[in-house]
Amino acid sequence: MIRARTFMDARQQAHSNAELNWWIFMRISGLILMFLVLGHVYMTFVQVSESDATFDAVVSKLGNPAWKLYDWLILGLALLHGGNGARYVIDDYVRSRPNRAWVRNTFFTVLALLFVFGTVGLFAI
Repeated sequence: MIRARTFMDARQQAHSNAELNWWIFMRISGLILMFLVLGHVYMTFVQVSESDATFDAVVSKLGNPAWKLYDWLILGLALLHGGNGARYVIDDYVRSRPNRAWVRNTFFTVLALLFVFGTVGLFAI
């Protein structure tokens, strides 16, 4: 695991290119997610009045493929970003190698199911 604040420190601490790529991904995805979620909150709660926030309004909004892609991007990035952060936590706190593998595999299975169910739910509308 990389515990660096700068890219040069991260490059020195990385045990593999994959670990360095995940370190870079966390920074970029966090920034992208911040703008995506703030845009989503603004367009959902600020632009729309309370009386217009109905089930039918949401369904009609999600009838547009661009909105589906926007929400799917938030879903995918949030699950990847959060899953990678949880991987760091699991590596830190689960000391036994067999237990760590079991916990990680269970967690990633749950993440995959959330992604599949979220995608099906989003694109079924």
